Amino acid sequence: QVQLVESGGGLVQAGGSLRLSCAASRNSRFINRMGWYRQAPGKQRELVATITTIGNTNYTDSVKGRFTISRDNAKNTMYLQMNSLKPEDTAVYYCMLTIWGVDYWGQGTQVTVSS
Repeated sequence: QVQLVESGGGLVQAGGSLRLSCAASRNSRFINRMGWYRQAPGKQRELVATITTIGNTNYTDSVKGRFTISRDNAKNTMYLQMNSLKPEDTAVYYCMLTIWGVDYWGQGTQVTVSS
């Protein structure tokens, strides 16, 4: 099993920034994909950003230019830097790794953006 521990959520005003962290209990050479998801109340969980093992990134249109996904392999940690936050970014954010076809999820961290 791989445990993912998230941190960095909180309450921030619109236009502010937060950095989410996702620390894995161990590294793996068999990661298929990794990324960040979010789920707002009453809405389906959506993919926010992905990063490949070699560092290629993709973002959902609503966060392009504002969010940056990154990874520190030495620390087994993935990050989501969120700038210019908007109230519509309010959600529970989850990190995810897929290893050997199995999805591993963080516990979720609440991000609340006030206007």
